[in-house]
Amino acid sequence: MAYRVCFVCTGNICRSPMAEVVFRARVAEAGLEGLVEIDSAGTDGWHEGDGADPRTVAVLEENGYTAGHTARQFRQSWFSRLDLVVALDAGHLRALRRLARTEADARKVRLLRSYDPSAGDALDVPDPYYGGVDGFEECLEMVEAASAGLLAAVREGMEGKAA
Repeated sequence: MAYRVCFVCTGNICRSPMAEVVFRARVAEAGLEGLVEIDSAGTDGWHEGDGADPRTVAVLEENGYTAGHTARQFRQSWFSRLDLVVALDAGHLRALRRLARTEADARKVRLLRSYDPSAGDALDVPDPYYGGVDGFEECLEMVEAASAGLLAAVREGMEGKAA
């Protein structure tokens, strides 16, 4: 059975699709394709059905990633099929934990940058939507920096799930 991870930001057009694409690449590099399912969603449905922000796509492609995405809103019912829900900032973390019906579901929600030891107390990935391309580049740097630690946590979770 696959280990399922969902990245969540506000509208699912900037940060969470970027995290999804980057983490999918890390999972493939680790030879875990088919063992880890990766998805993303937004806490709100404003952009449901839209593609990723063009700046997200441009920054990903400039850095060697392939981006194809359709935005959607996170649903409470998804907790039952997910192993890990990765929030991109503290606001998303709170919203997702409020949405969780059980304490076990609430424990599935973690901040992405909590997997980056160099992040310190700065655990939010800032929303780049209202700024220029430099905010999207910064977002990519933060996502990439957290990916190794997240991959290690997913491996550990997979071992625990198999036991």
